[in-house]
Amino acid sequence: MQREKWYGYLFILPMVIGYALFLLGPIIAAFTMSFTDWSLIKEEQFIGLGNYIKAFTKDPVFWSTVWNSLYFTLVFVPLNIVLTLALALLLKDKILGVGFFRTAIFTPVVTSIVVWATVWKYIFQTDNGLVNSILRIVGITGPAWLYDLSLAMPTVIIVTLLKGLGINMVIFLAALNDVPHMYYEAARIDGASRWATFRNVTLPLITPSVFMVVMITMIGSLKVFGQIYVLTGGGPGTSTYVFVYYIYEQAFKMYEFGYASAVAFILFFIIFVLTILQWSLRRRWVHHEQ
Repeated sequence: MQREKWYGYLFILPMVIGYALFLLGPIIAAFTMSFTDWSLIKEEQFIGLGNYIKAFTKDPVFWSTVWNSLYFTLVFVPLNIVLTLALALLLKDKILGVGFFRTAIFTPVVTSIVVWATVWKYIFQTDNGLVNSILRIVGITGPAWLYDLSLAMPTVIIVTLLKGLGINMVIFLAALNDVPHMYYEAARIDGASRWATFRNVTLPLITPSVFMVVMITMIGSLKVFGQIYVLTGGGPGTSTYVFVYYIYEQAFKMYEFGYASAVAFILFFIIFVLTILQWSLRRRWVHHEQ
């Protein structure tokens, strides 16, 4: 028995070493770094909470970044949930061509974010982009989608939304197919309409999947980076600055690694608080909870 226990430790040792070296170690190093004024162009200096104080009281770009990140999340998450659930309801039955449509919707998920964003950057070009070319045919002068302060972020949201529909649609498809048919038969016998059946039968029974989708979509939306980098580069101005892009800019453009680490842990704290809040509220609306 003792030998089997040590065999178990031996088998998990590579994973533990890898976790410590490549995940836990860098996290601890970054947390320590967040209390220093450290860059590639000057000597490291311990400043305590200086970076956090700077972020909250002296850096207007940080607050712009916070607002942009929350704006992206508050718009993107509900749109994603509604659209993916609607697509799952439309494609849950085995009808002619359903396999093609499921594949077409899921394919962008496995496409590189850089490739996807680059294609859409050309589509939304001001002069020769596909969208503005179509608008020009019907006599409408298209706007500068990626260079307009009010349109840049909605454009990024649309591009991100179209790429990520597939994964949540698949989750909802699995949840919908797990709903027992006897409940639908009972609702039909009682004369319930389609909307009443969805609201009182389908939706309550898939709330565990809805909860999971909300969680992973929210966390993913707060970590958005690739499409921002390719489509707008944070512009125009700071209108599309989000947390991860701002961290990247501070660390690898401004070489302020200490400040970038502090912003990274502020993002971690925001995600942690939102996750705990949703987890604590789940019993009020998620069924099958004990």
